[in-house]
Amino acid sequence: DPAFVARSRRDVTERLTEWGLDEAVFTTELVVSELITNAIQHAAPPIQLRLIHDHSLICEVSDASSTAPHLRRARAFDEGGRGLLLVARLSQRWGSRQTTEGKTIWSEQTLPVGLSAVFPDLGRPDLG
Repeated sequence: DPAFVARSRRDVTERLTEWGLDEAVFTTELVVSELITNAIQHAAPPIQLRLIHDHSLICEVSDASSTAPHLRRARAFDEGGRGLLLVARLSQRWGSRQTTEGKTIWSEQTLPVGLSAVFPDLGRPDLG
């Protein structure tokens, strides 16, 4: 369901705000949108999103397809084909791994230095 993209963006915004990572919302929303849109268009359900906040921020999107993603160059008038290139540009690192249920595509972002980077557990509801 394409509505999953908008719902995921809202969930990401809420979680990053809870973690005190407001400065990472815009970039993370873009990364998540691209990864989930790719999964909807090219993979198989179920699609799952996971955020990991440690010394960096990792976004993972898992699906039931074993087809590995690949960067491609979109031509000037192509309507698609830029998603993974955008993810690569916005991330410190990205990649994919095969799982027993399909694959997971992940993106790692460097966090700005501040309280959230120095104290990654600050604001994590599961630790308080």
